[in-house]
Amino acid sequence: MQSTNTDLALCNANELATLFRTLKASPVEALQAVEKRIDLLNPHLNAFCFRASEIALQQAKLSEYRWLKATPFSDLDGVPISIKDLILTEGMPTLRGSFTVDVNQTWNVDAPIAARLKEAGAVVLGKTSTPEFGCKAETNSPLTGITRNPWNLTKTPGGSSGGASAAVSANLGPIGIGTDGAGSIRIPAAFCGNFGFKPSFGRVPAYPLSPFGTVAHLGPHTMSVEDAATTMNIIKKPDARDWASLPYDDKNYLRTLKEGVHGLKIAFSPNLGYVKNVDPEVALKVAQAAKIFESLGAHVELVDPGFEDPIDITTSLWFLGSFSIWSGLTKDQQSKCDQDFVVQAELGKYLSALDIQKINLRRGMLGSHMRQFMSRYDLLLTPAVSIPAFDALPSGHRKMDANTMLGWTPFSYPFNLTQQPACSMPCGNTNSGLPIAFQLVGPMFADELVLQAAYAFEEVMPILRPPKLIM
Repeated sequence: MQSTNTDLALCNANELATLFRTLKASPVEALQAVEKRIDLLNPHLNAFCFRASEIALQQAKLSEYRWLKATPFSDLDGVPISIKDLILTEGMPTLRGSFTVDVNQTWNVDAPIAARLKEAGAVVLGKTSTPEFGCKAETNSPLTGITRNPWNLTKTPGGSSGGASAAVSANLGPIGIGTDGAGSIRIPAAFCGNFGFKPSFGRVPAYPLSPFGTVAHLGPHTMSVEDAATTMNIIKKPDARDWASLPYDDKNYLRTLKEGVHGLKIAFSPNLGYVKNVDPEVALKVAQAAKIFESLGAHVELVDPGFEDPIDITTSLWFLGSFSIWSGLTKDQQSKCDQDFVVQAELGKYLSALDIQKINLRRGMLGSHMRQFMSRYDLLLTPAVSIPAFDALPSGHRKMDANTMLGWTPFSYPFNLTQQPACSMPCGNTNSGLPIAFQLVGPMFADELVLQAAYAFEEVMPILRPPKLIM
C-alpha cells in the first residue's frame, strides 16, 4: 500500500475507509498508530481496562487482505474500535468493572453488537472501563480505579461509558461502543466533547438484556456524526437472542444525513420545566445552539414538554436492578463490591411489588405523554448535562442517593424511561476549556432524523478534539 503522511490515529472512521479503499493506508498501519497512542495515553486516562492486541492484529491483517482484493465487508472494515466492559466479546474478559466476575472462565460469546461489528470487519482494540455493573454516571471502581477526562485529567469523563468516551475523545480509536441506562452514553459524550448517540430502545439488539431492564440502550461514541451513522447501519441489524428488539430497519442512515433541518419544528426547553440549576455557561451555549438551528431554517419554539421530574421513577428502577444483581452474589462476592453499588442495592431492597407497579404505571403515563408531545414537534432540544465535568474522585467520595447519583444530569434519564432516540452534541466550551453539549431528542423510531439534525449542526460547528497539551 502507498505511504501517507497522515497521522492515522487522528482519522475518523470514514476517513480511514477512504484511505483503505484508495490503498493509501492499511488497517495494520492504522492499528499500529492507534496502539502507539494507547501505550502513551492510557496510563494517564485509564480508558482501556483490557487490551486485545494479538486479536486486533490478526483482524487487521485479514482486513488488509480484503482491501487489497477490493472485497471489504463494510465501511468499518479495518477500523479500530473499542467495546465497553459490560458487553460480551468472544476471546476477551467482560468483568463489568467488578471483582465479583471470575476472569478465568471461557469467554466464547459475542453479544449482538460485538458480533455485528466483527462481521463488518472492525478491529476490536479491547474493552473500555466502566463503574461496577455500570451503576453510576462517573467512571471509577475498585477493580479498575479512576478513569479521567482527556480535556482535563483532574476531571471525570462521566459514566458509565466513561472509558469509551475518553478513548474516542483522545483518539484511541475512532469508535467506542457504550451503553446508556440513564444517560451513560450522553453524559460522558458531553463531558468529553464527542458525539454520543442513544438509539430508540430495541433498535440495537442486546444479549443478555441488562439487569436494569427496558431503560438500557446500546450505541456509539464518535468524533463525527457521519461515523455514528455508519456504525448504526451495522449495529442495528437484527439478532434473534433479543426478544425485545425492533423489526429490522433496512434504511441507510447515511442517505438522509445531509438533508438538513430546514422546515423542521424544534421544541427548545432550556430546563424541561423543572430543572432549577443549569450552569450559566451551559445555558448560554445551548441557547446559542438553538439560534444556529434557527439560522439553518428550523422553526424553534421555546416550550417545555410538560412533565414533572421523573428522577424517583428512574432511580427506583435502577436501585431495584442493583438489588437484583446483589441478590445473586455470594457473601464473599458482596464483600468485594463498590460501596456505591452496595448502597444502591440496599435502597432497592426496600421497594415492594406495589411500589414497582406504581412506578411502572407512572412511567407508562410519561411515555404516553411524550409520544403525544412529539406528535407536534420533530425534535426536542435541551442541554445534555446541566454542568460541565466535575472532579474525578474514587468510589464512595460522596453519599450515594438519588440526587447525588443523577440530580446533576436531569436532562438525560427521562428519555431512557420513554425509550426515545437522543444524542449529545458538542456546542462549545466553558471559559476554563471544558466541553459543553446539547441534547437532541427525537420521536420514537426517528433515529435517522436525530442524526440528520446533528449532522447539520456539525457542518456549522465541527467537533473539536482536546488540546495538544493533553493529547
